[in-house]
Amino acid sequence: MTVESTAATRKPRRSSKRAGAAKTPQASEPQLVQLLTPEGERIEHPEYEVDLTPEELRGLYRDMVLTRRFDAEATALQRQGELGLWASLLGQEAAQIGSGRALRDDDYVFPTYREHGVAWCRGVDPTNLLGMFRGVNHGGWDPNSNNFHLYTIVIGSQTLHATGYAMGIVKDGADSAVVAYFGDGASSQGDVAEAFTFSAVYNAPVVFFCQNNQWAISEPTEKQMRVPLYQRAQGFGFPGVRVDGNDVLACLAVTKSALERARRGEGPTLVEAYTYRMGAHTTSDDPTKYRTDDERQAWEAKDPIQRLKTYLEKQKIADEAFFTGLETESEALGKRVREAVRAMPDPDAMAMFENTHADGHALVDEERAQFAAYQASFADSAEEGN
Repeated sequence: MTVESTAATRKPRRSSKRAGAAKTPQASEPQLVQLLTPEGERIEHPEYEVDLTPEELRGLYRDMVLTRRFDAEATALQRQGELGLWASLLGQEAAQIGSGRALRDDDYVFPTYREHGVAWCRGVDPTNLLGMFRGVNHGGWDPNSNNFHLYTIVIGSQTLHATGYAMGIVKDGADSAVVAYFGDGASSQGDVAEAFTFSAVYNAPVVFFCQNNQWAISEPTEKQMRVPLYQRAQGFGFPGVRVDGNDVLACLAVTKSALERARRGEGPTLVEAYTYRMGAHTTSDDPTKYRTDDERQAWEAKDPIQRLKTYLEKQKIADEAFFTGLETESEALGKRVREAVRAMPDPDAMAMFENTHADGHALVDEERAQFAAYQASFADSAEEGN
C-alpha cells in the first residue's frame, strides 16, 4: 500500500504553541499533534490534516498488524535460540508506518536497528532483517534497491550519514529528501548534535525522526533532558514538532509536511514521535527491573493498532471479512519468517576473529586458539557421553 495520493499538509500557523521552555518535561508537557484519539475518534488539528481513502486507511492498519506479527515471531525465534538478539518495536508501529508511508520512492532512509516497520514500507523483505541478528551476514539487503540503508548499531551515527547524504542531494540538484531515525537516548549523543548543526548550516533536506519511547534502555526521559525533546531543534535554528507517536494518521501528516518542507529548500525538521516501548529494549533486557506494570498498562490503553481498528469499525470502513483475512495473512507471514530463519546457516563462531587487523595480531591469534579449544571441548564431551 502506498499513500502517495494522500493530501497531508501543514496549514499556516495561527499561533505558536511552542513558545517558552518548560522547567522540566513533567512540569509543562506540550500538546501533541493528534488526529486520532486513543478511543478511535477522528479529530482536526489547526496545522496538520490528512485525507485518506478507505483503501489507504485499511492499508495502514494492515501494515501495522503485519509488522507486529513479524516482530512477535522474531522475538519468539530469539527465545528459541534461532537469533542471537532482537530489538522489538512493539508499541511503536504507528510512528514507523505513518512516517514510512509519507516517503516517496526517491527519498532515502537511515534507520537504527528497530525500524522494522519502516523497512516494511520500503519493500525490504522481513526475512532479510534477521540475518544480522542470527550472525550470518552484516545486513542482508542492498540499501540502494529500496533507498533504505543497512541497520546502524552504533547509537546516533546514522544521523551524520543522513545529513551528509542530504547535503549531496542538494549538490545533485534533486528534490528528494532524507529521513534519519533515532531514539530519545540517541539524542544525547554528540553525533546527533553535530548532525543538527551541519544540517542547519547547510540547509540540508533531512527530517530527524526521533521515536521517544520513554526509555533509553533503563534510563527514563526525565533523566536525559530538561526540556521536551523537540524543543532542542530551536537551539540549532530549525523547527521541531511533537506528534502522538501512537497515532498513525498524525505521524503520516507531520512527516509528510516535514518532507515537503525539506524539498522546498527550507531545511531540516525535528519530529519527536511521543510513543512507548511496550517490550524490552532488546531481548537481553528485563524491563521489570526498572519500570512498573501500571505504566505499561496506561500505555496499552493507547495502543496504536487498536485505536485505528476502532475507527475503522465505527466508520464501517472495514468489515469482519477484512479482519479475518488479515489474520490469515498474518499467520502466513509468521510461518514464512519462521521457516526462512530455520533454513539459514548457523553462524561461523570463528568469523569474529577475521578482518580485525589487516596483517594479523598476536593477541587475536591467541584468543582465536583459546576459543577454538573451548569449542572443541564440547565435541569431546559429547563423544565421552556416547
